[in-house]
Amino acid sequence: METFIRNMPKAELHIHIEGSLEPELMFALAHRNGVRLPFASIDEVRNAYHFTDLQSFLDIYYAGAAVLRQEQDFYDLTWAYLERARGDNVRHTEIFFDPQTHTERGVPFETVVTGVHRALQQGERTLGITSNLILCFLRHLSAEAAMATLEQALPFREWIVGVGLDSSERGHPPAKFTNVFDRARSEGFVTVAHAGEEGPPDYIWQALDLLKVSRIDHGVRCEEDAQLIERLRRQQVPLTVCPLSNVKLRVFEHMGAHNLKRLLNLGLCVTVNSDDPAYFGGYINDNFIAAHQALGLHRDHVIQLSRNAFRATFLDVSAQQQLLDELARYVGESPY
Repeated sequence: METFIRNMPKAELHIHIEGSLEPELMFALAHRNGVRLPFASIDEVRNAYHFTDLQSFLDIYYAGAAVLRQEQDFYDLTWAYLERARGDNVRHTEIFFDPQTHTERGVPFETVVTGVHRALQQGERTLGITSNLILCFLRHLSAEAAMATLEQALPFREWIVGVGLDSSERGHPPAKFTNVFDRARSEGFVTVAHAGEEGPPDYIWQALDLLKVSRIDHGVRCEEDAQLIERLRRQQVPLTVCPLSNVKLRVFEHMGAHNLKRLLNLGLCVTVNSDDPAYFGGYINDNFIAAHQALGLHRDHVIQLSRNAFRATFLDVSAQQQLLDELARYVGESPY
């Protein structure tokens, strides 16, 4: 099964590009840009990756992001992720980026998006990985700051398919950003939002009804609300679940307690993703394999997870079908 998982074609729909910053690259970029890190060594960085909740992770995440200063830094960061993704047989990825993390430090929006976009273009040309880029607003900042960031994004709308909502969920309901998301949709962006990871099921309802999102990022607490489960099943709203992240941030105490398999068996459109893989201990294959080992995922479960992800992309129907056809060929021809 592990060989089957590793070789299976996949789409990744929940990956924060800043969260793919491995300690080795962090130190290299710190040296390049003359940034003083609060860590003495790569080992010290890795030893700091023991989190009690989302905020304890974000504190280190933002410290690491401080090394990203130049367009080339954002290119190098994105390229490193794409090479890892290609090794995991990712065919299509939809990448989150957090411009406010950088503009708050004086890095121009254009610097960030140009570096990421240039790497994504190169990834399609040389690695065969197609991609979409999604701008995420930091929910712990104000709605006014989000609106200003949206304005900065408008000249680059051809490079950005959608907007999302991330950062600390507690105390920052989706309703706070209703006007921003209304404006984003009027400008032609699709919408997604993190909801129901640490926040309650009501945040998922708000994301669906107020932000009118096409996907829910995480969403694992939907299980607490039977009516919500039924709606998600009926409407086949994709959930971009990140198993290793959920365990690392204590949403679940251990992988065996994760509800991924239960949600899948309930008929929900669940997908598997890596979230912030440099910090949470694994990329997409690692997440699939950890869930398989702990939850007893069968071959059909694994195939369905990949099929769900291809159908949940923001690709056009023809491109989705090409990926689904590739998956069907792999399943039919695989000796595993």
